Amino acid sequence: MQNPEPVIAPLDEPRLVVETGVAARVAALTIPVLEQLGYRLVRARLLAQNGQTLQIMAERPDGTMTVADCEAASQALSPELDVADLIPGEYRLEISSPGIDRPLVRVSDFRRAIGHEAKIELAHALEGGRKRFRGEIMALEGEGRDAILTLARSDAQAEEERTVRLPLRDLDEGKLMLTEALIRASLRAAKAGETDIEGEVPQEETPENERPRRGPGRFAIKPKNSPNQKPKPLVPAGVQTHFKKGGGGGASRG
Repeated sequence: MQNPEPVIAPLDEPRLVVETGVAARVAALTIPVLEQLGYRLVRARLLAQNGQTLQIMAERPDGTMTVADCEAASQALSPELDVADLIPGEYRLEISSPGIDRPLVRVSDFRRAIGHEAKIELAHALEGGRKRFRGEIMALEGEGRDAILTLARSDAQAEEERTVRLPLRDLDEGKLMLTEALIRASLRAAKAGETDIEGEVPQEETPENERPRRGPGRFAIKPKNSPNQKPKPLVPAGVQTHFKKGGGGGASRG
């Protein structure tokens, strides 16, 4: 089953999954800045890797996000994050697209993903005690948090139902699986929209003796002809990164 029509959702469509803690404060700051540029937040995460990495994933309402879009978002968000001072210590700001095997955080994401395989985790177990499911998204009924997802399971045991209906109000995490069918669909969509399919731009390795630099516009991007570049093919956007130094001021306390 395939969704025959493109899904272009409202810019202000609410997410079904939201952040907590510092990431929630980052999201609250990020959302209005992105919306002014015509983008919307997919998720914000603070990761303990290479020190600290603040990962902000964004997109246009039609699900696309180009390298130029990532750069524009980074240039707009960087000074706002400096002023708000939400994160103590040095960190890497990373702006990226959702990618092909993207998180599913809005009803429109699930509608766009009909016919494709996904992993779904609910906050509360269904009858039978299961919270995690994997299978093909078959249908979506309703809107907003009242929407119900129909999934044809590929992980069902012999005694379990093959088709389940999942309430999206209980969504804890959703993610598309990278399959050949998904790759082909992404290629077709890119061709129809005349968008570029590019490799993901990796982060630049930073020498140990180089201190992180603060400020917008310092993107650690390798040139496309770099011999060390290891692109992930078929990802329709890049990752923009640069280092920042937070002071952990009053905005991050409490």
